[in-house]
Amino acid sequence: MLKNSPYLLYSDGKGNIFEDTTLYATGRAGWDAYEVPVEDWIALPDGGSLYELPGRKGIGIDVETGQMRLCDKGWAVAAFIPPAHTGLFLAAYETAADAPTLPLFCYTAVGWDNDQFYVPAVRIEQDIRQECAGFDTKRIESGVKTFLQAYPHNRLVKHLAENCCLTYNCPAARNYFMSRWECPVPSSPACNANCIGCISFQPQEEEIVSTQDRLTFKPTAEEIVEFTVPHLETAPFPIVSFGQGCEGEPLLMWETIRESIIQIRKHTSKGSININTNGSKPAAVKALCEAGLNSIRVSTNSARKHIYEAYYRPNNYQFEDIIESLKVVRSYNGWTSINYFVFPGMTDSVEEYEALRKLIIETDLNMIQWRNFNIDPDWYMGKIGAYEMGDLLGIKQLQELIHEEFPQVKFGYFNPSMERISGNYEEDFAH
Repeated sequence: MLKNSPYLLYSDGKGNIFEDTTLYATGRAGWDAYEVPVEDWIALPDGGSLYELPGRKGIGIDVETGQMRLCDKGWAVAAFIPPAHTGLFLAAYETAADAPTLPLFCYTAVGWDNDQFYVPAVRIEQDIRQECAGFDTKRIESGVKTFLQAYPHNRLVKHLAENCCLTYNCPAARNYFMSRWECPVPSSPACNANCIGCISFQPQEEEIVSTQDRLTFKPTAEEIVEFTVPHLETAPFPIVSFGQGCEGEPLLMWETIRESIIQIRKHTSKGSININTNGSKPAAVKALCEAGLNSIRVSTNSARKHIYEAYYRPNNYQFEDIIESLKVVRSYNGWTSINYFVFPGMTDSVEEYEALRKLIIETDLNMIQWRNFNIDPDWYMGKIGAYEMGDLLGIKQLQELIHEEFPQVKFGYFNPSMERISGNYEEDFAH
């Protein structure tokens, strides 16, 4: 347990990182820097990494005076925290006028003490499915080879192998080629939202680039069924998930997905069929539930319509549709999650807390996946015009309040398997 906050880190701009022992690290929520409660700092988990933030100076608390001031020794530093962990504070810095927009990663506060990096974060999920230590490169490469030979004409398997797994090291694709747990099923090259922070498509006029290339073809139901049925039949705690970061919106391909689900269920009753979606087409969601969809995860940056629509910039749908899609799945006794993009200073505002409570009550929500938001904080808040934050609860207190009032709502980071949904949710099935 730390006695004080850890020391602030800075970079020399050449990839070397140092600690400044005259300053304690701080955290950011909204536009402001705050002292981070000492108990909120945890050792940077395995799989975490550090970023230097060009054109930005870190804000620290002077060890002698207790006053906040800038670190002039170099660029600010932030941490990427691995899946299963939720950040409580962003990195705190002052941005120069000519600083470049940061790429689409999460920027958690970080400090150094006792030969260790520390971040303000909580482990929100015990599932180990994306832990670095669990990936076996030899087994993955062998799986890729085996599956490409087994499905020589399947464009989706080829896309998952060459693009997702070998190029981008996508954890979901790597797990698939290790024949375990959740199998990703990208299904749509097109999208009906224009998310500011889209990771697979950015307009040319933007200075940031997408972090991966989007799926470029429309898969057929036959291609989907061919590789998902064997996965459901043989993998431990199996899930097939339509809708991935490397594609558009899967509900635009709902007819193909419906046909796939019908065919899959003719071959096997095992495992869970899930869709990760923006929830924009409730009627399509209803058709999928009728075909046998088991669970839905709807992504949102907010439980408030005006903040949602400013970020997603939806085409031909609105915030009310995503609420309706969650209700539809519950009406079929399916499992519903929101993929909730956590942004300290907005997610934990009192106004957002009230809106989240309303969403949980209205939709009878099963689960919140507390995800770190991959976006440049200044750029995001500027783009959606968020200049007044209102009163803040803190992410940790927000989670505690929601858990207290809605103990039935599960917290996590991943889509649960059918065993977890129907049995003991808390047990760690991925071990």
